[in-house]
Amino acid sequence: MLLSDVIGQEKLKQQLVDMVQHQRLSHAMLFVGPEGSGALPLAIAFAQYIVSMPNATDSVPDLFGGPAAVAAAPAAVLSPSEIATLPSYHRASQLMHPDLHFSFPAITEKPGQKNISANFIEEWREFINGYPYGNVFDWLQFIKAENKQGNISADECSEIIKKLSFKSFESTYKVLVMWMPEYLGKEGNKLLKLIEEPPDNTIFILVAGSEENILPTIQSRCQMIRVPRLSKVEIETALIEKGRIEAGKAAQVALMADGNYREALHLLQHSDADFLSQIREWLNAILKNGPVAQMKWVDDMSKMGREPQKQFLKYFNHLLEQSIRLKILGADLPLDPDLKDFALRINKIAGVGQMEAMIEELDKAVYYIERNANAKMLFMAMGIKFYHIIQNKSLILN
Repeated sequence: MLLSDVIGQEKLKQQLVDMVQHQRLSHAMLFVGPEGSGALPLAIAFAQYIVSMPNATDSVPDLFGGPAAVAAAPAAVLSPSEIATLPSYHRASQLMHPDLHFSFPAITEKPGQKNISANFIEEWREFINGYPYGNVFDWLQFIKAENKQGNISADECSEIIKKLSFKSFESTYKVLVMWMPEYLGKEGNKLLKLIEEPPDNTIFILVAGSEENILPTIQSRCQMIRVPRLSKVEIETALIEKGRIEAGKAAQVALMADGNYREALHLLQHSDADFLSQIREWLNAILKNGPVAQMKWVDDMSKMGREPQKQFLKYFNHLLEQSIRLKILGADLPLDPDLKDFALRINKIAGVGQMEAMIEELDKAVYYIERNANAKMLFMAMGIKFYHIIQNKSLILN
């Protein structure tokens, strides 16, 4: 993909191009961005840009600004749009360029097999082509990991060292894109010397969701590139242009997605679900209709899949956030009429503190659903907590 294919992040794209154009590239970069921000597609597009540079013997630019770049007149550096016409970019765009390497969490499919990324390279190409904004859970589901934990193994680290010790085949530069370095354990220390003193014209691009779980020894050797959340306008525009979504629906989904394009796509998948009616039925069961009605609601909800359950919880979370905004900013806030009417009704039964307590419980529930919590027990417990939060104004529950 080209940098222009990546959603939003225009300022960051220009910053990356300037680093190349002014020959001030680092040997190791760490892209850190929250889920759905596009850190992975941005890193891949940037890597494809670098390896697609023409390898003309006398005019290869030194992107690192080394002595050769200082001693001689700077070589011309092609722009991302100019790269698109080259045969080398065609190979890079298919993730088949011989100097573009990938490392990512993988699993061992059968006993005795090495856990290395190369075993899943075909699946990786298909995944990036179809789900570039997917997260690691999506990836492990895609390769049918089931209950296996993905990781970047010691064998994979040895494979990286081996691959990068060879000379480049076609491009001037060899680029390794490592997705989710958080999945590197102590075996990642095997890569320290390689990252600190890489072979000539070798570039590491690490892509992480959070810097907290990355080995500090690796983090300290990389230039940090922070990828911010997407704006509402960027997501809305992408949904209209890429997804052919009607403008009104795109605006509503973009508002709920909170800067996460993956979340926006998942919300669209469940946009036909009448979450508002389900929330109304649940609150009536909790506050008016009693345990029998609540048990029936919980039973129906538990039969839904894990993903619809998560989307329901996130929708309820969004509804409460809008209710708080209405309470603080006033009723003139532009919202979908049905959502606004229901948010105003919630404001009559709960204050800001109570709604914040409910949001906290909803966030915890999403976390537990992702980790295979028993849905019946989870929703029943939440119903009891919501009753106490609303009726008894108990904001802290043990």
